[in-house]
Amino acid sequence: GEAGGITQHISAYQLEHDGRKITFLDTPGHEAFAAIRQHGAMLTDIVVIVVAADDGVKPQTIEAIKFAQGANARIIVAINKIDREGADIQRTMAELSQHGLQPEEWGGDITMVPISAKMNQNLDKLLDMILLIADMEELKADVDIPAEGLVIESHMEVGKGSVVNLLVTGGELKTGEFIVAGSTYAKIRTMVNFRGKPKGKATPSTPVTVTGFKELPNFGDRFTEVKDEKTARKMALLNAQAIANESADANVTSTDLLRMMNVADNTKTFNVIVKGDVLGSVTSVVDSLRLIDTHGEITLNIVSTGVGDINENDVYMAAGENTVIYGFNVSVPVNISKMAARDNVPIKCYKVIYELLDDAKGEMENLLDAEVVEEDAGEMKVKGVFRTERTSIIAGGEVLKGSCKAGLLVKIVRNKQGLGEAEVESVQKEKIAVNELVAGETGGLALKTEYKIQLEIGDRLKFFTREMRKKKL
Repeated sequence: GEAGGITQHISAYQLEHDGRKITFLDTPGHEAFAAIRQHGAMLTDIVVIVVAADDGVKPQTIEAIKFAQGANARIIVAINKIDREGADIQRTMAELSQHGLQPEEWGGDITMVPISAKMNQNLDKLLDMILLIADMEELKADVDIPAEGLVIESHMEVGKGSVVNLLVTGGELKTGEFIVAGSTYAKIRTMVNFRGKPKGKATPSTPVTVTGFKELPNFGDRFTEVKDEKTARKMALLNAQAIANESADANVTSTDLLRMMNVADNTKTFNVIVKGDVLGSVTSVVDSLRLIDTHGEITLNIVSTGVGDINENDVYMAAGENTVIYGFNVSVPVNISKMAARDNVPIKCYKVIYELLDDAKGEMENLLDAEVVEEDAGEMKVKGVFRTERTSIIAGGEVLKGSCKAGLLVKIVRNKQGLGEAEVESVQKEKIAVNELVAGETGGLALKTEYKIQLEIGDRLKFFTREMRKKKL
């Protein structure tokens, strides 16, 4: 149900099968959401990789496999859309085996379940296999410890402040408790389940949404329960200092220095401010913008990022700096639109990530200088020179390849040495003016030159076009 018909957010939900609960984390498959997929793999015990039987293994599938293997998670493959025409389960299994996923049927250790989500086919079997692997792996959690877990996602809501999705991995989380996540902390004010219903206590593997954080934690941050606010504040401050020190200590390599020198000398800068509905979206947009290959000619400068609607501060930062504000799944209040129009600040909002990236790519291309592009059109061997003047030549010959017509430019070559350039003014065949001569034909032509060139029999005339063209990324 998301914009563009593609999943663009990470979400968590729970179902019950055979009297046991299974928690699912749904991560986007689009290539722009690699960070969220990696995050999802790190959060889970069992990764269900969904592959379309009629489409086979895609680059995102290979990437998801690597993430799951890197997180040491058990893998199950759901071969979906088996009801479709063109579905080929055996071919899909063969493609997966090339990437280290050997099906059990072929002597491997990867469970592969053919399903049709649309036709509700084999979904029970998939859930059975998840529970079977959970039992085999003896996946258990300790409830007799302070609550701990991971931040799935976070965003701001009017009237609620920071709204954070958590996944409990140990202990029991209750409302009123203090938790620390990265450089921020919270006294849990409210807690609801994935359906939005109030929940006073969350046990391991339960996804919940809480309010009460002082600031938005980063998605992927680990949270831990502490005894009181004083401890929470102190831990958050220590974490913030550790993060700051880590950034300050980052080594600058010789490659970085060269890149910075090139930025100063040759490149142009594309300034952007990114606002998104949730932190995961902001991270995905920024990561994807940085992956746009500008061949070293444009430097991407992320002026600012944030969660929530575009506001006055964003416009202030963008004004006078040739900065584009990109919004992803956020809105622009009317007064902010007027303010941006007054200050000539472009605001561009999108609901589909690849549309945003296409626009950014176009904006970067507009910054590129036009380049001179030459394209070969043909070649002629000179067989006769009839008149040579200071700025004109009349000659004849045979077209060896391509064509020759009025308006083309000419490089005059003798023994592989260039003598100069000219322009074709007119073309004749058997003393009759024609539009063009093509390969294999013999004819005459009038050339216009800037200075006198003494053409000789045997010289080569290489026809070409030259134009200024906007560069493409």
